[in-house]
Amino acid sequence: MDQENSIKALDEINLQFREGEFIALMGHNSSGKTTLVRCLNSLLQPQSGVVIVDGFFTNNEKDILTIRRKVGMVFQNPENQIVSTSVEREVAFGLENLGVPTETIQQVVTAILDRFQLTKYRLHPPHLLSGGEKQRLALASVLAMNPKYLILDEPTSMLDPEGRRDLLNLLNEIKSDNAEKTITEQITIILITQFPEEALLADRLIVMEKGKVVFDDSPRIVFQNIDQLKKIGLEAPVEYEILPLLMERGFGVEILKDFR
Repeated sequence: MDQENSIKALDEINLQFREGEFIALMGHNSSGKTTLVRCLNSLLQPQSGVVIVDGFFTNNEKDILTIRRKVGMVFQNPENQIVSTSVEREVAFGLENLGVPTETIQQVVTAILDRFQLTKYRLHPPHLLSGGEKQRLALASVLAMNPKYLILDEPTSMLDPEGRRDLLNLLNEIKSDNAEKTITEQITIILITQFPEEALLADRLIVMEKGKVVFDDSPRIVFQNIDQLKKIGLEAPVEYEILPLLMERGFGVEILKDFR
């Protein structure tokens, strides 16, 4: 490919994620969003620049294990990360690799299965679960290891409406739990999504196009840029689509206060 006409997967990215933030990341296919999050836990290495996680460098082999303990990932297809023959073994797998004592593992597994409504499937093979249950299991297994950062790469894209709703409710619970914790205990959530309604759950929305960050603000602010979003193939939530019509009829900008 002609280097002059090639597009960088990531181009002049300079971002900082704060403790306890809920960040949504949007962009059409090949915008760079998945490449970005894979750099955060050293699955990919940038050709230039550095990625630092709590003072640890992803390009330092000695730091990679620590970083991957801090940065948990849930992929689009849960079957790509489920490796065990039973639900309880899947939740215990990561804890065993971390050297957690057996008694503690049993306590954590019981608590996590209860929280994610998977207790009745404790001894079931994961392949017998529904798509939504598999995704809940993948999320439960990651959270069991108590990560500092939780990355979800389009986790609802393969789910039916009920499974999608259940997973988003769990993310909202994590967000609510953060409010009761100290800053150092809070989990930072980074959610890649194609659904603008899901992005409204976040505190911050980052929109990418051709490897660049084109918006980085609260969802309420970003979604007011309807024309710019449409030019890069994205939609705003329906309430923002109808906002211009409401304003034409004299409702005024005060209506924005009622938007999420």
